[in-house]
Amino acid sequence: MVVLACVSMVFLFSFSSSVHAQRQDFLGRSELLLIGGGMNYIGDLNDQSALTLPRPAGGVGLRYSIDNRVALRGELSLGSVACEKDYNKLRNLSFKSHIMELAALVEFNFAPFGPGATERLWTPYIFGGLGVFHFNPMARYVVGNGEEHWAELQPLCTEGQGTKEYSDRRTYTLTQVCLPFGVGVKVRMGKAFSLAAEYGFRMTWTDYLDDVSKTYVGSEFLIANSRDGILAAQLADRSGEVEPGYVNAVGIKRGDDSLDDWYAYFHVSLGISFDVLLGWMRSKRCRK
Repeated sequence: MVVLACVSMVFLFSFSSSVHAQRQDFLGRSELLLIGGGMNYIGDLNDQSALTLPRPAGGVGLRYSIDNRVALRGELSLGSVACEKDYNKLRNLSFKSHIMELAALVEFNFAPFGPGATERLWTPYIFGGLGVFHFNPMARYVVGNGEEHWAELQPLCTEGQGTKEYSDRRTYTLTQVCLPFGVGVKVRMGKAFSLAAEYGFRMTWTDYLDDVSKTYVGSEFLIANSRDGILAAQLADRSGEVEPGYVNAVGIKRGDDSLDDWYAYFHVSLGISFDVLLGWMRSKRCRK
């Protein structure tokens, strides 16, 4: 019995030590990420150019280093995209949309950088993964007394989406899948912190990030078939605001449906080791 008790104590001690070591190893490999940067839009209204004025974006994330080459990352980001000046001045369309994105990513370091690679202070890396994002394109318009208002464009069906006459144009959903990928650089700042700067694209499977894709359907059709038809007609064809009396005929191209819309997200992130973070929290709790 004494031998059994001693063996049991050794086993429990070994198991407890193993769990503690694994927990410490897990915390040492994990980081909280504080993220700040910007987003910009690539689509029909800027002629698919990535060189548009970015809008603020940021978020939080978690990174776990599997080894010193590969890391897993999850992040929640909030931002917005917009195009206030259509490159086609006569078409004269514009929009803005808030973006909420949840992404699961894999990072690959070109040089050893994770746990046990303390000799490297920096490394370039690439990343890719899968994301889900929510958007809601809106356009600004002015009422008779000069007041500015914003209208949500998706419910207005500005290109006849969801109607019998345009059965091939389904009402687009505001929550979509995206494919994030890009490049970055990480820098070590002691054992507790790291800094990363990256630029990434979000490939989407929607051409309606800006509510522009196919052809004009005409004001009369929108007034008769769209929710709030007068407003839909006003925001679907805004050429008359530039050239008074100008109206685009039914069937004229409004956008280019051969290319889906994308958005880019570039940011700087501060990584804080969970081992240090939780240790600080524990020590603060003990002082109370």
